[in-house]
Amino acid sequence: MTVLWINLAIVFILSFFARYFATAVVATGTTPPIRPNKILVLAALIPLVLISGLRSGIGDTFFYKHIYVINDFTWEYILSQKDIAFGILQMLLKKFSDDPQILILTTALITNVLIVYVLYKYSRMFELSMYVYITGGLFLVSMNGIRQVLAAAIIFTATKYLIEGNWIKYFLIVLLASAFHQSALILIPIYFFVRYKAWSKATLLLLVFSVVIVAGYAQFSSILFSALEETQYGHYSDFHEGGANAIRVAVNATPLLIAFLGREKFREIFPSSDYIVNMALIGFMFMIISTQNWIFARFSIYFSLYQLILISWIVKLFSDKNQRLIYYLLLICYLLYFFYENVISLNIIYESDFFGGSK
Repeated sequence: MTVLWINLAIVFILSFFARYFATAVVATGTTPPIRPNKILVLAALIPLVLISGLRSGIGDTFFYKHIYVINDFTWEYILSQKDIAFGILQMLLKKFSDDPQILILTTALITNVLIVYVLYKYSRMFELSMYVYITGGLFLVSMNGIRQVLAAAIIFTATKYLIEGNWIKYFLIVLLASAFHQSALILIPIYFFVRYKAWSKATLLLLVFSVVIVAGYAQFSSILFSALEETQYGHYSDFHEGGANAIRVAVNATPLLIAFLGREKFREIFPSSDYIVNMALIGFMFMIISTQNWIFARFSIYFSLYQLILISWIVKLFSDKNQRLIYYLLLICYLLYFFYENVISLNIIYESDFFGGSK
């Protein structure tokens, strides 16, 4: 864990100064009134890419590396697989090197560049977004579910089209992402849900729906997994690793509760906030359902990225005299959660042939 603690400190400090030396821009209603310093944003991005890209362990990393080594990525093999774009990426990388580290580094580079770019454009307090990206656990998840977080990062870049209502360009990007992980197709029908005003009847229906699913999970899971039986997700019916814990659900709920209480002011300072809130709400819905089976938390990956934008604005929903207190409370609470999740709960051990491994 030592490397991950150092990474958190470096990224937060550089991100803080990126906002400190930000330049004022004309607010458009879809972007904040300041733009972080580009050089310092790039400097904050570098350790994220290196720590993620030069790892040798964590989650599914070993299996991705093993598949890269043992397979010849011919067109015949690629077309026989479900996620064609990921196969093409590996085929191209194999032309340069047979070392699987190139795959890990490349996916880490693409994923983090795309995520940081969108946060740079839409976050009000850039360092908070970057801080929660790490302490909230999504950075660690990107080192486990490589393909899915890569797909989520690609869709995240379509935030502009989501806000503008340009469904054609949004759907094209979703289709591209689905070539890396087919579950990305869920974003197509969800597009129509999030185009509604936040906290409307549609919002209430989503939350009620998630609670109903939890209450009747046995029947719901039976129907769902029967429908998925002949797809690449059919094996999820055999997934028995329990559900998400209540602390994770509470962590997801808190920013949304603040956004609800300050919803009118939120629309004033960030007119496009409805779409960000709705995406975060859907992620929360999946997180509630995941208390019954952790596999549903995987779908929340696509929406957790929007919570990073959301949390960067909620400090501004408080009065000027309370903003500093809320800011520090967020830092402390997420730091405690980071410690609980990675040290106490998961006992994460970071391993790297370049940095060395440490608990």
